[in-house]
Amino acid sequence: HVVDDDQHLRESIADLLQFAGYEVITWPSAQSFLEGFRYPDLPTVIVTDMRMPGLNGLDLHQAMAHRHQGVPVIYISGETSVQQSITAMKLGAVDFLLKPFTAQGLLTAIEKGLSQDQALRQQRHDRQILEGKLDGLTRREREVFMLLIKGHNNAEIMQALNLSLPTTKQYKGAVMKKLGVSSLAQLIAWGNAGGIESN
Repeated sequence: HVVDDDQHLRESIADLLQFAGYEVITWPSAQSFLEGFRYPDLPTVIVTDMRMPGLNGLDLHQAMAHRHQGVPVIYISGETSVQQSITAMKLGAVDFLLKPFTAQGLLTAIEKGLSQDQALRQQRHDRQILEGKLDGLTRREREVFMLLIKGHNNAEIMQALNLSLPTTKQYKGAVMKKLGVSSLAQLIAWGNAGGIESN
């Protein structure tokens, strides 16, 4: 998605990206983008000018963050303030390209952004699967699971939950069976891949 009020630059970027094999949608303003954007099923990246009439690139980025749509954003700008750059980076900007930028610089940033989006989509997918399986755990099994992915051993789980050793082992076995993992290392890795907080 290319968002720029400069029609010539917008079309030039679109031509470059289409030639490189990307599907491109262009928008003449941040407002038009925010009104028309629909979160797609394919990895996506936004290339936006920083300075535009009305809403600027930061406004667009912040609006997307408020929607909980963490689509990677690449900024292009002829000039920008230090504060704008800092804000953009805090929002998680993939890159900041100053005009005139090279075609290769833009393509490299887009590849990076698409890789980030793919990783985020995979993490969300993993988390959905994990949350579905966690729903099948009892309250006590879920407590044991949370301690396990923090790396707690049997003795620590026994103390934290006031359980006997046989009961602790029984809960651990039930958790691993219901979640479909065969080792503690796999359980920890799976919990972390699903975005479960483990510290």
